Amino acid sequence: MTPEQLITFATVAQYGNISHAAQALHLSQPAVSGQLKVLQETFGEPLYQRAGRGVKLTDAGLQLLAHATRLRDTYRQAQALREAMRGLERGTLRIGASTTPASYLLPYLIADFQARYPDVLITTTQGNTAEILAALDNVDIAMIEGPAGQALPVGTEVTAWREDEIVAIVPSGHPLAGTASQTMAALGAYPLVLREGGSGVRQIVERAFARSGVAMRVALEIAGVEGVKEAVRAGMGIGFVSAMSIRHEDGALCRIPIAPQALVRRFSILMPHAASPSRVAARFYELCIGQVGPEAR
Repeated sequence: MTPEQLITFATVAQYGNISHAAQALHLSQPAVSGQLKVLQETFGEPLYQRAGRGVKLTDAGLQLLAHATRLRDTYRQAQALREAMRGLERGTLRIGASTTPASYLLPYLIADFQARYPDVLITTTQGNTAEILAALDNVDIAMIEGPAGQALPVGTEVTAWREDEIVAIVPSGHPLAGTASQTMAALGAYPLVLREGGSGVRQIVERAFARSGVAMRVALEIAGVEGVKEAVRAGMGIGFVSAMSIRHEDGALCRIPIAPQALVRRFSILMPHAASPSRVAARFYELCIGQVGPEAR
């Protein structure tokens, strides 16, 4: 007894006619009759009888029909799910993103993706770069700030994505507010507000100060971009953030580019299962690569 034989049996019972069932199953009439014969021989009991041009189930056939119908319905549901996923009508996408892309890029990407595939369920995991790297086993695609490092799950593919400038920020009443640019030495003369350890921005800023040979006067360490901005507004010191994080500022904060060379980093897209990504993950990756970004919005 095979699942195919049971599905054929349920279809014959539905139509009450072997010829009509064969058409529905896209099989020849002899093929359907052959499957019914083998199934009946397996049970050792008559499952149906000829009745005019059709067939009529015996008591044994009626008992088997309940099981065969459930199997056929389950098979049809699986087929429908397959076709839905092929068309991206359904599916689940798990996205991991570090703080800056999660806050300032991901909302636009998800909005565009859901406009195209509204029935795909999207879940997100957010954290700093180190936290997202640690969570790669639990996401389908991730975007991080800075280098990915070496300790990645087997099969993970890293794609350099887009550039981002790190700038200093000060309150509008600060002595450096309104200046065109400043060196690390000039910035280091003031108290600093830095992101938490593990942050991509924190790592870049620390390396820049080290290259300049300037000691950092850290007044506050705080988690998250918004935490840094609020601390700077409160007068705690000079902060460092992504330029895109202050593109909608109301004037309370002023950005200061770094001189003589801008602090530029690159975001990366990570595909933990690059050899066999889900269809939704592959489509979201294509969207990310082709997305111009929110700067023009």
